[in-house]
Amino acid sequence: MNSIKEIPKSERPRERLYQYGASNLSNEELLSIILKSGNKKYSLKEIVFKLLSHIDNIKNLKNENVISLMQIPGISQIKAIELVAVIELGKRIYAEISLEEVISCTTPVNIIKYFNYLFQDKKQEEFYVLYLDNSKKFLAKKKLFIGTIASSVVHPREIFKEAYLLSASYIVCLHNHPSGNCLPSKEDINITRKIKEIGIIHSIFLIDHIIVGKNNYYSFYENNNILNKL
Repeated sequence: MNSIKEIPKSERPRERLYQYGASNLSNEELLSIILKSGNKKYSLKEIVFKLLSHIDNIKNLKNENVISLMQIPGISQIKAIELVAVIELGKRIYAEISLEEVISCTTPVNIIKYFNYLFQDKKQEEFYVLYLDNSKKFLAKKKLFIGTIASSVVHPREIFKEAYLLSASYIVCLHNHPSGNCLPSKEDINITRKIKEIGIIHSIFLIDHIIVGKNNYYSFYENNNILNKL
């Protein structure tokens, strides 16, 4: 039985979710609801099977992106985009702290609790900047750079270009160390100093630079390195 239409209506994934709740559906059934249909070459059941075979474990779905999903037979660009949107929404829903709390509380601990999901299982360094208004209220986050496992190349001009576009008055930098060691490297210290100095010139001030490791983090602000040592 390859087609959803061949399944008795009461046993179809959507009807089962409505009747029994999402928690009682299998991974195959949930994916069938999201993907909706097959195509001329592959049935919906075949596409779901190929997807699950590709990721091996449902937890690995969070590591997929549009390009990697499109490599799976039967998954079009539209289906890949819809899957990635669902994955991202799930990450945000289960973040430890709401965005509203971050807006009103910019301490390193709370920032990490909300944005830590951005760096989970990442194999390369990724550099984000949080932009705040003149009351230190959250405006936006931007991923500006992706580097190698060893380092990321950060250009301050890109950071401040975005700040001007958003009319930001303050910034917080965030990046990860895939090695798990969150202590700043010489390069991290140098780029933080450069961002701080340029920010002073342009009156767009660096509040903190947070390095995310494995179940830990390093805050330049908490370690008194923003005001005193840079």
